[in-house]
Amino acid sequence: MKGNWKYRPLGWMVAAIARLPFGVLYGVADFLFVMLYFVVGYRKKTVRKNLEESFPDMAEKDIRKIERGFFRNFADYIVETIKLLHVSDKTMKRRMTFSGVEIIDEALEKGRPVVCYFAHLGNWEWAPSITLWSRLEAGKQAEFCQIYRPLRNEWFDSLMLRLRSRFGAVSLPKKRAFLDLLRYRKEGVPTVTGFMSDQKPSHGDTIHVVEFLNHPTAVITGTETVCRRLGALPVYWHMSKPRRGHYHIDVINMDADLSREYTLTDMYARLLEKNIRENPALWLWSHKRWKNPVTYEMNGQKA
Repeated sequence: MKGNWKYRPLGWMVAAIARLPFGVLYGVADFLFVMLYFVVGYRKKTVRKNLEESFPDMAEKDIRKIERGFFRNFADYIVETIKLLHVSDKTMKRRMTFSGVEIIDEALEKGRPVVCYFAHLGNWEWAPSITLWSRLEAGKQAEFCQIYRPLRNEWFDSLMLRLRSRFGAVSLPKKRAFLDLLRYRKEGVPTVTGFMSDQKPSHGDTIHVVEFLNHPTAVITGTETVCRRLGALPVYWHMSKPRRGHYHIDVINMDADLSREYTLTDMYARLLEKNIRENPALWLWSHKRWKNPVTYEMNGQKA
C-alpha cells in the first residue's frame, strides 16, 4: 500500500473512509449515486442499452427503475469494498451470509477440489468471506482461491489484492491459475476456487454461444475446462441482497452428467440468468457485454 508517493493522499483517504461506520458510509454512497447517475452519467448509455435489449417487453418506467437501482447498488458496492480494509470478522459474517457451505466442505474433506461459478452480482468482493463459514481452516486444511486479472496500475492492483485476501483467500493470476491449482493438487492441498464467469471469453478461448438475456452470447468455457481436468465438484453461488448492506449466497450443487461438452457452461448460463431476473439491479450492467456482434455460427471458433 505504500507504493508511489503520488498515491499516498488517495491511500490516506481510502483508509479514512474504511474506518467510517456503515451508517455514515451509506450516506457517502448516496452522494456517490447522485454523482454517478445524475452528474457524471457513468456509462449510463451502456447500462440503458443493455437493459432495453435484455428486457425488450419491459415498460420504460420499469427499465428506468432497474437502471437507478443498479447505480445505487454500484455506489454501495464501492464503499462496501473499501470497508474491507477495516471490518471485523463478526460484522462481515453478520452481513455476508451463506447457506449450503457443507456441500463444499464435504468435497474438500474427501480431497476433491471445488470450482465455484460466480458472477458480478451484488457485492462479489465480500464473497471470499466464505472462509468464515467453512469448517476447514483457510491456509491449513484447504486453500480458498479466486481467479483475478492483474491491474495495470500497480498501486490499485496492490490495493485490490489486499482487499481480496482480507479473510485468508488466495488470488491466482488468470494466466497461471490452472498450473497453481495443479500444484496444490499434487501437494495434496484441497482447493475451492471462485471463477467470475460472466464476462466475455478471453482471447484464444473456444467460443460457445448461448441464448442469454435475449442475446446470442459468447460465454467463458475455461471454467468448465478447469473443472473437468481437475475432477472438481462444480457449484453455483446464487447471490441475493435481502436488504441494504446485507447479502446472501446459496451454494447450489452443479454436479451433473458431463458426457456432453459444455454441460456446465450451459447450466451456468441458465442459473445466472435466473439469478439476474430475480433482481436485475444487482448485476453489473455497465460492462460492455455485447459490444461485439455474436452469432451461433461462431461456435467452436477462437475468441
